[in-house]
Amino acid sequence: MSEIYLWLKWAHVVSSTVLFGMGAGIAFFFVRAQRTGDIRVIAAVGREVVIADTIFTASAVVLQPVTGLAMVRLAGYPFSLPWLRWSIALYVLIGCCWLPVVWLQVRMRNLAARAMLDGTALPAVYSRYYRWWFYLGWPAFFGVLVVFYLMVVKPST
Repeated sequence: MSEIYLWLKWAHVVSSTVLFGMGAGIAFFFVRAQRTGDIRVIAAVGREVVIADTIFTASAVVLQPVTGLAMVRLAGYPFSLPWLRWSIALYVLIGCCWLPVVWLQVRMRNLAARAMLDGTALPAVYSRYYRWWFYLGWPAFFGVLVVFYLMVVKPST
């Protein structure tokens, strides 16, 4: 049982690192692309952001609860532990921010690609999508940091 637990823990730590790293990296590069004002750059980075989120972030999003709940079961932790309840609640909140962010990224990618092909400026709705994308990223970012804290420290209260 302890060998299985260690493999689960390894997968959990790696996937949490991927989740956090991809989130921060995607945000960094997408914000930088927006600041150029160059539709070609915005469209290219938007395309890559959607691909990265689809491959890496989505995989980590699935692995996190699978490995986490398996470790909880193997370790015999009760779900009544405050750190565990908060971690799960925050993970749900993070997901509630991330899912619309993915939807917005796909829409922004499509709008930028269309504007680039048509030789036009980005439509006004693009700016609205970008603002929502930007503001939804902050609670997810800080939520992941708090979950990291809870997982490492496992406070008793």
